[in-house]
Amino acid sequence: MAIHIIIDGYNLIRQSPELGGLDIQDLQLGRDALVDMLAAYKKVKPHKITVVFDGTAEPVLYGSRDRAKGIAIRYSQGGESADDVIRRMARREKAKALVVSSDREVMTAAESAGATVLDSAAFEEKIAMARYLAVKGGEETVFSGWAPTTRKKGPSRRLPKRKRKARARMEKL
Repeated sequence: MAIHIIIDGYNLIRQSPELGGLDIQDLQLGRDALVDMLAAYKKVKPHKITVVFDGTAEPVLYGSRDRAKGIAIRYSQGGESADDVIRRMARREKAKALVVSSDREVMTAAESAGATVLDSAAFEEKIAMARYLAVKGGEETVFSGWAPTTRKKGPSRRLPKRKRKARARMEKL
């Protein structure tokens, strides 16, 4: 199943120490740096990525939808916020969506719609790890073999199906 990563753009920019400095200088610099960072990530992991920005204060020359370097960019229309657009996209995409935001209300709404959620700081770490592995040329090694133990396991220790599916989507990042 393909993953559609939906990102709360300004939230990620302002949570990031790297992008936050550029955002303070100029708002467009922060957006461009985020798109560049996501384009580099997309070369390593070819997931569908959409960044949603608040477009209420944007000039009319920006459309509500745009595309740059393979990244879909959406601006919210007048009268709605980027959070509303993200909630609507999460309801439409359901289990295919992975929502990146540190806004608790957005995360709760997306999770209740069936989407997987990830906070901005954790997503930025995933991007950094993917860039590092791409440069190094290695692949993450996850030991999934059997380890001898006397500890009993059973259904009571198993995560709920929804959380197991969310974990599987997170491992694809």
